Amino acid sequence: MPESPKNPEPSKNAAKPAPARRLLDTASALFAEHGIRAVGIDRILAEAGVARASLYSSYGSKDALVLAYLDELDKHDRQRWHAAVETLDEPVAKILAFFDLAMQSAPKKNFRGCQYANAATEFPREPIEPVVAHRRWLLSTLVELLDLAGATEPDSVARRVQLIYDGALAGSKFEHSVESITLGREMAAAIIEAHLPH
Repeated sequence: MPESPKNPEPSKNAAKPAPARRLLDTASALFAEHGIRAVGIDRILAEAGVARASLYSSYGSKDALVLAYLDELDKHDRQRWHAAVETLDEPVAKILAFFDLAMQSAPKKNFRGCQYANAATEFPREPIEPVVAHRRWLLSTLVELLDLAGATEPDSVARRVQLIYDGALAGSKFEHSVESITLGREMAAAIIEAHLPH
């Protein structure tokens, strides 16, 4: 992601983020709420209070701004999960934390569903790298934790848990409720339990 332009006089604008930061923050909020294609550059520039030249000097294009938004989303979600499991010892509890975090965030996001799935739906012709990277990380994390828990067939179980997670988020979006995420958590826990040594 391009670096934010340096402010030569930070004391005068101490409370105001640099143009690149304002663009990304504004675009992220608008993309998450309305969808990527529905939000035009003119609206982003107006709400960010940034000149068009700053967009091109900071990101180059709307496409690059979209990638920066998804890349930052991926990094934020990874950090959020790591913070949530920092005090957990059991691998299975760390897996179920993905569902717990989704239950916490869904109402705050007005049940807009998975932002990665939303982006993939808007751009179906080719994979979007930050989306692919996030899903790879999620799957590899599940496999690693299942392996630590001593689960049989950790790769197969991880794929099933990921599929349940995807469906739980989609159901939550359709129903405007956390019930599908709660049920998904129960289903994931049951599948994991069935593959643990007894």
